[in-house]
Amino acid sequence: MKVHNSAGVRRWAIIAAASLAFAAGSLVSLPGSAQQAPTRGGRGGGAQGTPVLGPNGEVWGFADTAFNPNSRWRIHDADRPQPPSITPGETVSIPAPSDATILFSGKDLSQWVNRGANGAESAAAWPVRDGYFEAQGGNLSTRESFGDVQLHLEYAIPSDVTGSSQDRGNGGIIFMGRYEIQILDSFNNRTYADGMMASVYGEWPPLVNVSRKPGEWQSLDIVFEAPRFTGKVTPGYFTVFWNGAVVHNRAELYGTTTPTMSPHVYAAHDPELPLQLQGRARVRYRNVWIRRLKPYDQGAKVN
Repeated sequence: MKVHNSAGVRRWAIIAAASLAFAAGSLVSLPGSAQQAPTRGGRGGGAQGTPVLGPNGEVWGFADTAFNPNSRWRIHDADRPQPPSITPGETVSIPAPSDATILFSGKDLSQWVNRGANGAESAAAWPVRDGYFEAQGGNLSTRESFGDVQLHLEYAIPSDVTGSSQDRGNGGIIFMGRYEIQILDSFNNRTYADGMMASVYGEWPPLVNVSRKPGEWQSLDIVFEAPRFTGKVTPGYFTVFWNGAVVHNRAELYGTTTPTMSPHVYAAHDPELPLQLQGRARVRYRNVWIRRLKPYDQGAKVN
């Protein structure tokens, strides 16, 4: 056992192979039900680094991961400051405008599919009840592909959630199969700052922690600007409102958000790709809609 001390806070880092089983994050595809213990490899499929543990064995971060470009913090750095907590206002539930694509209206998952590694599609099988659907292993993908979008969704972490750090209501919203906004219970649940609820996973913590208690409905409103690959790379950006408070103000993406032992970089891809929801934990979703964003001065249609 190796003891870490930083800013007066005592921490424990376990280097033995058994401790590496605490590696963090949401797997791209994980069968079974919620609250699976995190395993080595996580999103990127490779080693996550040496875990830094809190006094009760909870994962507070990692000690030897890569630095993203121009960042003073390692990916999942245990020393990165925790965002201050604020109390949200009323639950933000926004009806879809007329030009939105309704991804879930409370009735069925007809806008979603399961996609295998070979691209094969099968019907979405997560349970639907009482106006919401519930994650139940694997991923869901939208039937349609998207580029620049505005996304609204409402979610609830299970009221009986257990565990700590990343093993607590873990899910994710993945844009274009590469760029993730984290879903996690961050109500009185410390984890690495760039992996908490509403973080741009492995890159940017939210500006503030706006968590409600498990079991309560919460909202995310996300504006995603997709990267461009015409000549040099034009980066992507996230603007995110969590429970009505802005927590990312056009945060620049470094690249694919999965690696931990190497800096995030871009790899060219199609201008439109499906949206995915991860199903590691029994997170509930309702009122999900999306709008394609177009450039200025497009003009109205003339009848």
